[in-house]
Amino acid sequence: MILYNVTVSIDPSIHENWLTWMRTKHVPDVMATGCFIEARISRVHEEEGGFTFAMSYVATSQDKIDAYQKNHAAALQSEHNEKYAGKVAAFRTMLTILEEFKA
Repeated sequence: MILYNVTVSIDPSIHENWLTWMRTKHVPDVMATGCFIEARISRVHEEEGGFTFAMSYVATSQDKIDAYQKNHAAALQSEHNEKYAGKVAAFRTMLTILEEFKA
């Protein structure tokens, strides 16, 4: 399993709008690609007044990540960047899930 994580720092003036858009538009569009089996939105705990979120998507294989990047990522990222230009900063990380432990 591969975890594709996008950490996004948001301008405080648009964080509620951004979060609503992510929940209702962007994440459903990413999941509709068929490349991921689950997604999570997490708030990063940081200094007061800041808004940083981690968008975590789980794919079953590197092939699924490659397909996402080849066929979907550019358009989805472009839509996000056009809507929130100058109000967000993002970086992406891929991690291989070695083991899972659940209670």
